[in-house]
Amino acid sequence: MVTLYRAIDILFYIIEMLIFIRIIFSFLNIDPYNSIGRIVYELTEPILGPAREVIYKLGIDTGMLDLSPIVAVLILRLISSIIKYIIF
Repeated sequence: MVTLYRAIDILFYIIEMLIFIRIIFSFLNIDPYNSIGRIVYELTEPILGPAREVIYKLGIDTGMLDLSPIVAVLILRLISSIIKYIIF
């Protein structure tokens, strides 16, 4: 069981780091069509896309600031906690 608990931690940590890398890429204007940018984009968009939809449906106007990474990380941590609570 401890191994499963650790595996869940590692999985969610990797996802959070990919989101953080994508934030850095957006600040540095790294082309999302290069090989690394594309991989990061494809791995994080299924998480950030729904987070953007949640922000939009709540009617929150963020202007040019994209809050979806913050919302996504909060949701990921909530999901992780729920999974760990159910399993353990």
